[in-house]
Amino acid sequence: MICRNLKILFCFVLLLLSKTSKAEDIPIIVISPGKTYQSLGTVGSDVSVVTEKDIKNSGNFFASDVISNNVIGTHFSRQGGVGTNSLFQVRGLPKRYTNVYIDGVKMSDPSTPDNSYYFNNLTSNGIQQIEVLKGNQSSLYGSGAIGGTINIYTKTSNSEKLNKNFDIFTGSNNSKNISFSLDQKVNDIDYYIGLNRYITDGISAMSHNDEDDSYRNDNIILNVGYDINQNLRLENKFRANQSLLNYDTSNESVTDLNDRTSDKELSYVLRLINDNDYFNNTYTYNRYYTKRNVQDNKTTQKNYYGYRDSINYNGIYNFSLDNRIVFGLDNEFESADFDTWATSSAFESDEAIFSQYFDIQIRPLENFYTTLGARRDSHTTAGDFNTYRFTSAFIPNKSTKFRTSIGTGIRFATLNDYFYDTNVIVKENLKPEKSHSIDLGLEKKFLEDNLIIDTSVFHIEYDDTISNWAEHRQSGGGFTIENSSGVVKSTGLELSARLITDIIDRITFGYTFVDAYDGEDCDNPDGSCKDEMPVRVPRHTYNAKFSKDFGNFTSTLKGKHQSETRDYGNANNSFAEVMLGGYTLIDFSTSTNFYGYNLFFDLNNLLNEKYQQAYQYSVPGRELNFGLKRNF
Repeated sequence: MICRNLKILFCFVLLLLSKTSKAEDIPIIVISPGKTYQSLGTVGSDVSVVTEKDIKNSGNFFASDVISNNVIGTHFSRQGGVGTNSLFQVRGLPKRYTNVYIDGVKMSDPSTPDNSYYFNNLTSNGIQQIEVLKGNQSSLYGSGAIGGTINIYTKTSNSEKLNKNFDIFTGSNNSKNISFSLDQKVNDIDYYIGLNRYITDGISAMSHNDEDDSYRNDNIILNVGYDINQNLRLENKFRANQSLLNYDTSNESVTDLNDRTSDKELSYVLRLINDNDYFNNTYTYNRYYTKRNVQDNKTTQKNYYGYRDSINYNGIYNFSLDNRIVFGLDNEFESADFDTWATSSAFESDEAIFSQYFDIQIRPLENFYTTLGARRDSHTTAGDFNTYRFTSAFIPNKSTKFRTSIGTGIRFATLNDYFYDTNVIVKENLKPEKSHSIDLGLEKKFLEDNLIIDTSVFHIEYDDTISNWAEHRQSGGGFTIENSSGVVKSTGLELSARLITDIIDRITFGYTFVDAYDGEDCDNPDGSCKDEMPVRVPRHTYNAKFSKDFGNFTSTLKGKHQSETRDYGNANNSFAEVMLGGYTLIDFSTSTNFYGYNLFFDLNNLLNEKYQQAYQYSVPGRELNFGLKRNF
């Protein structure tokens, strides 16, 4: 392992000695760090941006792959091929500690046990920009934003010309995709319409089976904006997704039973924006709905329904260009239904959170930017809780930036914790999980801004962990939901470098070190248990990407290596701990313009690496996709 790491570093040093050319300085504008438009260079939080160009050049069709391959400190794994149950982690924390928003709509499913977003069916079609905000963000984004927040923005139009885009490809496992979009701005009305269908025969989800588990995904995006006058704008954004997946259990003693799941997901946003010179007011109503139909063993069918309605107000008062106060009200209403056709069992549950927040963003010195924010959440069962955050960005010169972020976070119990077939003796005694975090960062530019090195160190702790299915210690046995006395910690380092050269146009390198410990079960006073790394979290992850333009051709070679991970077994080994070996993946993609068409070719897992991301679940081998795009 040491030799491998030294080779990687040696190659990287050689690249640093390459002849360079002047980089283009195009500022990136972000929204998520302060719920207002800001230049990325002045933000004190650790935020990573994936632009439309990054998405286009990534060669990845699913959004989860786009993020994990472009943002260090994130990790994604699947239990089988595309569309299967997935796990997306930020800074080594379970997925339930990262909030995901699409156009401001919180996407977590209230009917799931952990109320999280699974990324199974989210494609990259129609996405304009992705912003990954790391660390505690509860003061702005409320419950669940402990590891971070992912904000995804879909496309709109500012073009007076009617743009028509057509995309089709085919590839391994009889995979096919076709997508079409229209966008235009006509007088005071702008719109974007996107349609997409993806189908594949897939691979066997179980590693010991050889049959295919097929998958189908259909989605539509409809965004319409109306400029009522110079200061007033009305936006409607609608997104719908429907998928059908055949899947397997990981139990070795069970042959394929053609289990399957069907997902429907809808999100809707109605937003009124009143933007004046100094005062901006945004009023938003959004709705999220999901339905999952799960068929097990051809005999039992279950329906899960999740609903979330939100009414929000966000105000921004600008004292000057870099001095403002952001404040708002969030009212969130969640509900879930569940029924089993075979047993006729069912439950209904609902909860609500009422919140107030403010965020003061000031520039006290010429080269110093800072924010101070606080939030109060009132949960209908858990009660009232406060969170805060502080960030700063110090820019002593145009090539150096220091950043600091300190904050607290909170995560309330889920509807599943409160109501689903568990023994919560007094649900009001179930406390929310609480956290605090700190991260320090340095961004430095060299070689006439052609080399940018960005490094971050972070530490996150949270306690009062809600233990799912913890053993009931009172007489009578059974199971209950309860708070653990253990403390979960995650400490780590993130390092990235971006280099522009004359030999290889664009080079990026990333390294992530995570030292995380899952202490939720280690609450024995006698110390009879020990903390373990969370499941499926690699301690070391390396990323590298090389891009080169050859005339009309643009080619990218990217590689990823991650160390071994810990995982749970299955019923056959009493769910004993297992270790999954590390692996290396290399992908290649190229594209060219030909008579008005963009032709592309993607080859994933070039070396046909054999590995596992989840115990006893398969992953794709070498895969080839090719197709064309047409803009007219």
